[in-house]
Amino acid sequence: MLQMLLPLTLCKTHIAKCTISDPVPIFHKYYQEGDAIIGSIGFHIYVPSEMISFKDQPNFTSYSVPFVLTKNYQHILALVFAVTEINGNHQILPNITLGFNIYDSYYNARQTYHATMELLSTKNTSIPNYRCDSHNNLIAVVGGLEPEISLHIATMLSIYNIPQLSYGPTPVMHHTKTGLSFYQMVPNEAHQYMGIIQLLLHFKWTWVGIIAVDDDNGERFVRTLIPEFSLNSICIAFIEKIPQVTYLYLHISDVLIKGYKIYKIIMTSRTNVLVCFGDTESVAKLRCLMYVSHMAHITEAKGNVWIMTAQMDFTSYFFQRTWDQQVFHGALSLTIHTNELLGFQQFLQSRSPIWTKDDGFIQDFWEQAFLCQFSDSMLGKKFEENCTGEEKLDNLPGDVFEMSMTGHSYSIYNAVFAVAHALHDRYASLYKHRRMINGKRHKPLKQQPWQLHSFLGSVMFNNNAGETIFFDPNGELVTVYDIINWVTFPNQSFRRVKVGRIDPKAAPHQAFSINEDAITWNSRFHQVGFQCDMDDCVTCSLEFYSSANQTQCTPKIITFLSYEEPLGISLVIISLSFSLVTASVLATFAEHCDTPIVKANNQNITYALLIFLLLCFLSALLFIGQPGEETCLLRQTVFGILFSGAISCVLAKTITVVLAFLATKPGSRIKKWVGKKLASSLVLSCSLIQAGICAVWLVTSPPFPDIDMHSKNEEMILECNEASPTMFYCVLGYMGFLAMVSFMVAFLARKLPDSFNEAKFITFSMLVFCSVWLSFVPTYLGTKGKSTVAVEIFSILASAGGLLACIFFPKCYMILLKPELNKKEHFIRRKT
Repeated sequence: MLQMLLPLTLCKTHIAKCTISDPVPIFHKYYQEGDAIIGSIGFHIYVPSEMISFKDQPNFTSYSVPFVLTKNYQHILALVFAVTEINGNHQILPNITLGFNIYDSYYNARQTYHATMELLSTKNTSIPNYRCDSHNNLIAVVGGLEPEISLHIATMLSIYNIPQLSYGPTPVMHHTKTGLSFYQMVPNEAHQYMGIIQLLLHFKWTWVGIIAVDDDNGERFVRTLIPEFSLNSICIAFIEKIPQVTYLYLHISDVLIKGYKIYKIIMTSRTNVLVCFGDTESVAKLRCLMYVSHMAHITEAKGNVWIMTAQMDFTSYFFQRTWDQQVFHGALSLTIHTNELLGFQQFLQSRSPIWTKDDGFIQDFWEQAFLCQFSDSMLGKKFEENCTGEEKLDNLPGDVFEMSMTGHSYSIYNAVFAVAHALHDRYASLYKHRRMINGKRHKPLKQQPWQLHSFLGSVMFNNNAGETIFFDPNGELVTVYDIINWVTFPNQSFRRVKVGRIDPKAAPHQAFSINEDAITWNSRFHQVGFQCDMDDCVTCSLEFYSSANQTQCTPKIITFLSYEEPLGISLVIISLSFSLVTASVLATFAEHCDTPIVKANNQNITYALLIFLLLCFLSALLFIGQPGEETCLLRQTVFGILFSGAISCVLAKTITVVLAFLATKPGSRIKKWVGKKLASSLVLSCSLIQAGICAVWLVTSPPFPDIDMHSKNEEMILECNEASPTMFYCVLGYMGFLAMVSFMVAFLARKLPDSFNEAKFITFSMLVFCSVWLSFVPTYLGTKGKSTVAVEIFSILASAGGLLACIFFPKCYMILLKPELNKKEHFIRRKT
């Protein structure tokens, strides 16, 4: 990371030859030189990697056999086709040659970061900011397909402010989108959600099941859709999550068990309308789960209508080639809008591993698409047939490879042209007239990627298909969703039929359109408009609560005592105000350190008490805000140690008063005990005992962030779980013991003769302190949610404020308003 923040270094090739090599070479890449390079990180190959032991040097053997999503190979070809068209078009970027650099994410965060580092580095090295090749002029990156991959890429590209054009859904970024150089080549997902609801209402389907991928984006989908379903009287029969497989052979049995459960629920539920949110390979995963479940004879498949989101596509791996896909026959899918481009199919038919030598993807694609093998294959003997390279792409079934342009490929094509037009506009703004030097055209100066942003945001052009491409102010492409009907056939082929569209730009009554006559339904699907049957009750999961009329599961609201709500703001203001007052008292005492009233009863202990009180007021801030691991560990322990220290100071001051009086009696042996060492030792020892109790607590049962799902019906309360109530009450009990001892000693010493007897003020302060904390326990146990935290904060502020007011305000009154009484002569005169 440090290296990425250093200034860019250029290694001049005529001075030194670079010999840096990549310790972990990337096998799947496709590079073409150019004056300006468009990078791309897609998802074409799935590699379920094994856990890395960190004992051996990482290499390609650390991965299993790559499973090629053969259908996604068209994404690469769409980018290559776009670059080829631009380089052959003299109306755009004349005298400038575009190149490309394509990598694979392998649906893996580690490989995505590695690929991004490669894009930022010289070819065949992995050192960003160090260029040994002047041709590596990266101007933009197209990718990724999956939301998490897009976010990983954006995290690194944002350092350089390099434009990124994503052709997948917007990732869940937890309020970190600010600063990312992000453009969306797909419509806003909110339009897709409303399209799903309009589709359900159009066919009067009000009893549906939801299946979503098990990640942050799936959670966002469910949380967004459920309230909308409730508003439109659409009932949910069940919500299930598609399990994720990250590491090979890791928890595979759990995944299969989960798959059995999903399949059984789908096939036995009364609803036959399924709303499914997934990623690119979700259909392939569902096919696996259903195939295994069907082979186990769990239950017979029934006819359902699947409503799928835009990211899902009918893909399959080579081992799924013969599996039945009739279960998805008649599915309706909201897909990214596409159009046929002139010359694209001819371009696809011209592809062959014989003539394409720089394409690092084509060999694995070819082998798993045509189920054959080349002689130099790295996969060993996987297929019986040998590849000739003469096989035809148009002979492949649709779930393996499509000859017509898919929505994602169309988005990639438009993304490349958007970058090219932005770069063209940038050059045109610098050179309004072509310059001729020695009879030759002069190439424009090299441009930095960040300079493209103002031109990308305002770019507008007509593509090969005649459609106008432009972005809205949020950097999202202004386009539509197509509604596709998937028609499958027994020979594993299928056909896309466009039956409608969702146009966010149109008037509300025209935004949704569909042609029912063009839809082919599953023969076993009975199109019935189900109404919510309240006799069929389902238990809401812990994240949801039942609505008032018990017809819907509504998401619970996440709540905690935050700095932004009135109660939190008020407590912060009070805490800081008390802290400021305490600091002012401390400053006053420091300024009048030579006066008798400050010197009375151990000056150092007085300063220590004020510092402890100042920290006690500030410790209340640890209880406000979203609980985290660090704050949960510190809250009660810091509070306990600081208050024990403060009460220890009070106890030391009280004992000092008593001992000082007893030492004045003739022949008393207590004189040797009177002094600063006793008081300091008392404060230190009492505080260390409390620190020891807290240390035992943190070692045995440390507090941790938790979610209370049960205290309130409509809320999920983020809180700190104390883990061990016993240890919590031990901390309070020890603090209470010190307070009671201080109170009793101060009460007994309140009538001792002295010019300024501090014991009477300590008695009042301990009375306030004990009253606050005795009332705290029943109040604490009787409240729920963030009110519990507010009660403890109030107790901290009230008890510390009582100590400050009762002990120090009388002294401050005498120091500031009655300085004539704060003199040694006055005390001597009163004694006589």
